[in-house]
Amino acid sequence: MFSCRKPRNIYQYFKQIKSLNSLNSFRSRRKIYSAAVNNAEKFSIGQRLHGYVVEKVQPVPELYLTAVQLQHDITGAQHVHIAREDNNNVFSVGLRTTPMDNTGVPHILEHTTLCGSEHFPCRDPFFKMLTRSLSTFMNAFTASDWTLYPFSTQNAQDFENLLSVYLDAVFFPKLEKLDFLQEGWRLEHKEVNDPNSPIVYKGVVFNEMKGAFTSPEQVYSQHLQNKLYPSHTYSYVSGGEPLAILDLTWEELKQFHADHYHPSNARFYTYGNMRLERHLELINEQVLSKFTKIKPSTAVPDELPWSESRSATVSCAKDVMAPDSEKQTTVSVSYLLNSITDVFESSVLSMLGTLLTSGATSPFYKALLESNIGSDFSPSTGYSGSLKQGSFSVGLQGISKDDVSVVTDIIEKTLDKVIEEGFPQERIDAVLHTVELSMKHQTANFGLGLVVSVLPIWNHDGSAIGAIEINKILATFKECIAKNPKFLQEKLKQYFKDNKHNLTLVMNPKDDFMEEKQKEEEEKLKQMVDTLTDSDRKNIFQIGLELTRKQSEQEDLSSLPTLKISDIDRTGEVTVVSNTTTANIPLQLCEQPTNGVTYFRAVADMRQLSKDLLPYVPIFCNVLTQMGAGKMNFRELSQQIELKTGGLAVHSHVASSVFDMNSVEQGILFSSYCLDKNASDMFALWSDIFNEINLSDEDRLSTLVKMEANELAMGISHSGHAYAMGHASSLLTPSGQISETLFGLRHVKHMKQIAGKQEMTDLVKKLQLIAKQLLNKNSIRYEEGMLS
Repeated sequence: MFSCRKPRNIYQYFKQIKSLNSLNSFRSRRKIYSAAVNNAEKFSIGQRLHGYVVEKVQPVPELYLTAVQLQHDITGAQHVHIAREDNNNVFSVGLRTTPMDNTGVPHILEHTTLCGSEHFPCRDPFFKMLTRSLSTFMNAFTASDWTLYPFSTQNAQDFENLLSVYLDAVFFPKLEKLDFLQEGWRLEHKEVNDPNSPIVYKGVVFNEMKGAFTSPEQVYSQHLQNKLYPSHTYSYVSGGEPLAILDLTWEELKQFHADHYHPSNARFYTYGNMRLERHLELINEQVLSKFTKIKPSTAVPDELPWSESRSATVSCAKDVMAPDSEKQTTVSVSYLLNSITDVFESSVLSMLGTLLTSGATSPFYKALLESNIGSDFSPSTGYSGSLKQGSFSVGLQGISKDDVSVVTDIIEKTLDKVIEEGFPQERIDAVLHTVELSMKHQTANFGLGLVVSVLPIWNHDGSAIGAIEINKILATFKECIAKNPKFLQEKLKQYFKDNKHNLTLVMNPKDDFMEEKQKEEEEKLKQMVDTLTDSDRKNIFQIGLELTRKQSEQEDLSSLPTLKISDIDRTGEVTVVSNTTTANIPLQLCEQPTNGVTYFRAVADMRQLSKDLLPYVPIFCNVLTQMGAGKMNFRELSQQIELKTGGLAVHSHVASSVFDMNSVEQGILFSSYCLDKNASDMFALWSDIFNEINLSDEDRLSTLVKMEANELAMGISHSGHAYAMGHASSLLTPSGQISETLFGLRHVKHMKQIAGKQEMTDLVKKLQLIAKQLLNKNSIRYEEGMLS
């Protein structure tokens, strides 16, 4: 990393390296970024390719790509190809799936399509392909109004293999009744081999959704959507409400597939440096040539705007892990906004959401979180553009039920204040900087992230290509601000102050919430069982035996495609690094074409840290960059981090040696990235944090601790399996023991205890001791940077 006394040594070293290589780097980048798009830019509008017609060819230079939009002649299937010099190629097919009940049919269908298909009749071909493929990603997702089947790989033959499996699974699944009973729901004896044991409900999705609705956050977010969008598909639970799942039939599942899983209702996406022509040829040959065009009835109408504000109150289970058992109420105010297919307007509202809620300098952070009324923002806080019409929500969780009106009053007054005063220019600049940096900072899964981000717009017939033309959006935004300094204030007034389509939602804990749900399930089960005939019971027993046999039988996997050694390039990519020292600190440099972004990473060795301080390391990591440092208070530091970097991250690091399980590496990982022009400022911020961190602000510390404790408690229901595995590991290895302290339930309980304390004096002392032992150059083991 950098020397505490000479924090800019590393930056000066970077500068020397860059001045020697800047010309070569620039030339290599030009060559790299132009190679993949040349073929795509040769396509012309109206050109016919394997049954498709080219509708648009659009270079997007800010993302170093060219987008090609096509439509299939016979079926009307839409296809967007993103040509980019990235060897991590992506395919996906998305379908607009709009349920009109709570049975979870799109979710169960997503599961059932993966139970075998016409050409690949084995269970779970995706999982079976893991050992036959070099895929970098394979999965499927169900959202409120779409289902997506994506994969990515760097190997051309592997791409074709996976494409054949995916296309067959989506468009030609077997959808056998036993698979529906396994994935959806069924009646079965508790002990499958004992016909005298009680009959119970079983099913993968049924049990998955029972687990999902034990989370208060999930319950709240689902109610919020259902009540803000009450007139059509969004008023239902696409994943399935547990008791409603029991109403779904196998015949209804097959009909839903017939209505929704059709090329006329599909959006195909390909990305990377492989040739588009081959993709189109295979998709047309394997799927599209076998269908004719239909007119899907899947469009989602706009909500009718309300003439008056509405409110609702719902219940959830009491959280035994909450820091304060008496403060478990959640309240928020949410607003229905515009259609997300208006890309510019949605971008403006997204930026407004960030300005209002993101970071310690945002108005709602100061007004709500620093009031210490609650523990954290309410679920779904901020702007959301995932449904056909966007929304904005803000509120607090972890409050007393007596403080609901206090919170809603603060929300109203804060909006009035911002409409009156506007946003500081520094805040607007920070948001624009974040957008600019996000364009240049592109991860290995850039192609996958791109389709997930544009699919909601494309799913409702908006422009997928228009959604990624960031420079055009930013130019229009800056022009609007320049012409009208009150542009953002007027948007706030239009969409918030004058908007009657807003919902105040309150959620209170109920002591017997889970017992009531269990009682409802038992009553429904009793009604079903009481109506069973002897023949029905015999059939249930036989189906249970048949399903068990099927699940355990050895399958013939010969139909699945497999990569051969000859399909794999024998020469891999080699990353060249140079090792040196600066201020006697080990330094590793790696020069790469990173689009004008500098990356930094360092590790502080904490093996010598006092054992009694180890449980406090996660708190130290969480608060280190969120307190004041140097001459800056926490708000000023937060502002500078947003203006100059993509964030300063601090995480615990634990790893066992690959040669000796008893040898453990322990450390704290520091990482950040920024535009090249801001590298000096980024290292100056790290210098202030290392040399002059302020950990004595107890009010600020209390806010951060309560937020973290609440987040951990809310995440238990989602991560129960991970906590269980971590605890089991803690009994086997030294690294498992340390990880349990830093990341496991032991840490969750520790955070709950600390969050419940009135004073933070003891915590401040421990954090200062950690800082003294770790924030010095003798603890730094290595540093890694990447230059453009």
